Amino acid sequence: MTHGATILGGIAGTRLTRSERDFFRSADPWGFILFGRNVESPEQLRRLTADLRGSVGRDAVITIDQEGGRVQRLRGPHWTDWPAPLDQTPAGPRAMWLRYALIGAELRDVGIDSNCAPTLDVAQPDTHPFLRNRCLGTDPETVAILGRAAADGLLAAGVLPVMKHMPGHGRAIADSHHHLPTVAASAADLDTLDFAPFRALNDLPMGMTAHIRFTALDDAPATASPRMIGLIRQQIGFDGLLMTDDITMNALGGSEPERAAASIAAGCDLVLHCNGTIASMEPVAAAAGTMTPDAQRRAAVALDQRRAAADLDRPALMAEWQRLMTPLS
Repeated sequence: MTHGATILGGIAGTRLTRSERDFFRSADPWGFILFGRNVESPEQLRRLTADLRGSVGRDAVITIDQEGGRVQRLRGPHWTDWPAPLDQTPAGPRAMWLRYALIGAELRDVGIDSNCAPTLDVAQPDTHPFLRNRCLGTDPETVAILGRAAADGLLAAGVLPVMKHMPGHGRAIADSHHHLPTVAASAADLDTLDFAPFRALNDLPMGMTAHIRFTALDDAPATASPRMIGLIRQQIGFDGLLMTDDITMNALGGSEPERAAASIAAGCDLVLHCNGTIASMEPVAAAAGTMTPDAQRRAAVALDQRRAAADLDRPALMAEWQRLMTPLS
């Protein structure tokens, strides 16, 4: 069965309304994304995730941004508050695996089976503050090693990782939520530094694009650039399911439906629409259309990697993580 080529997140509150349920049944998005506005308690989240799947009549993927630091939608007192990823990197790959295995276990417990992490952008001195401490390191080798540990930890907990932001956001000195970042580095420098972590993890099931213009390669932002999506597929070698970053961000020009159509035309598999009402989601879902045969194939491969929730010894894993983190405190 072919589903809508979207991941939708315009859920207004902590419960699914009748209008939202009817819209999702009609639009049939491939998946959903949740935000802090949708989070109240474990019991409430289990009801919401079950209702979302019920609205489309299948075990749809539900994702979230649970990186740690500033970007974590599930917080105390019900869930663990994690430090920013860059602050943890000196503890090494085992600590990163533990961190994301525990994050994954918390997510699966409430019916969330995907996480928009790890962030594989390489932090640099002038990386915009909205992104810098969300990164895993300042060199591509470290980012690749820790990114692999993070992804493996999520997969061990039964959660699909979504690596971001392809093909690399670290050189951006503007916040793509508000402006289109422009990067003027040479193609050779980009390949050596920015693209390297994604190439090292090109076997992961899912990825997310960057709303960035790389002037050495194309004038269009990567999300809407056939050349840049081709680079992700060929030069980086990623054949997983590729979603856009949120198309409601101001880095992209045109209307939201125009952004959706341009992203699909460029070669993205799914359009991510995070914020808005049913009225704003309807034309986006129409513009994105249904998943292409290639997108369906990639989605099937990703779903094959979605395991049952693992029976992890969470207290023991947390104790080990805290021991590894002690020298950093």
